Amino acid sequence: MSRAEKSVRLTAGDVELTVDPVHGCRISSLRIRGAELLRQGERYGCFPMVPWCGRTGNGQFRNGGELHQLPLNSPPHAIHGTGRDTAWQPARQDDAEAAFFYDLTDPWPYEGRVTQSFELTEDSLTLRLGVETYGDSFPAQAGWHPWFLRNLGGQDVRVDFDAAWQEERGDDHLPTGRRIDPLPGPWDDCFGMPEGVDVKLTWPEQLELTVRSRDEWVVIYDEQAEAVCVEPQSGPPDGLNTAPRLVTPIDPLEIGTTWSWVRL
Repeated sequence: MSRAEKSVRLTAGDVELTVDPVHGCRISSLRIRGAELLRQGERYGCFPMVPWCGRTGNGQFRNGGELHQLPLNSPPHAIHGTGRDTAWQPARQDDAEAAFFYDLTDPWPYEGRVTQSFELTEDSLTLRLGVETYGDSFPAQAGWHPWFLRNLGGQDVRVDFDAAWQEERGDDHLPTGRRIDPLPGPWDDCFGMPEGVDVKLTWPEQLELTVRSRDEWVVIYDEQAEAVCVEPQSGPPDGLNTAPRLVTPIDPLEIGTTWSWVRL
């Protein structure tokens, strides 16, 4: 069975969203007025980063006094979680909404459940991720990694945002712990927005798309020629170690983001 045959398609007006639950529950396609917004090919679409975001240093993190080792899928670090490599199960679906889940298991050392939902309208897409545990508490993160096409057939996209700070990046690609004034791009960097993530992508004379989230962390990655990434997430890279957010039986981790657009 091909990827297309396993996919779930949502529609609202001239907008079509395709979700691939078998391959990490990623958005494999987002089309507005027939134009594809997300890169296709090997590194494609938009995938969830869960139960951690970005790089975890040397693949190691602690939960209390217990040290855990994750597989080094981006040596010398572990990157972007396990959700993108997992087949998710359907929870519900109608014409413009869907939800999926998977149960945490090896190589993640704790049991729990991750859910992701999609809500599509003619002018927006709302994504939500939740991480819950039925047993031991554990630190976790969640977010999204979209590959937006740099060019939709006209001029290249412009990325605009106003961050309060930039996490200084060390030679190992991990934050050093210092917050600095935002630097000009190109970026593979994490920024802080205490009032909530608000990043605008403009393809002149075609489309203006704004990525928003109530959380304050966003990674901007625009070092590749074909695509740019705007990644809202619940904590900074290596956050399992530097800014742990515990998931407990009574306090799940929840994060949402909304992409809204205006046709130009």
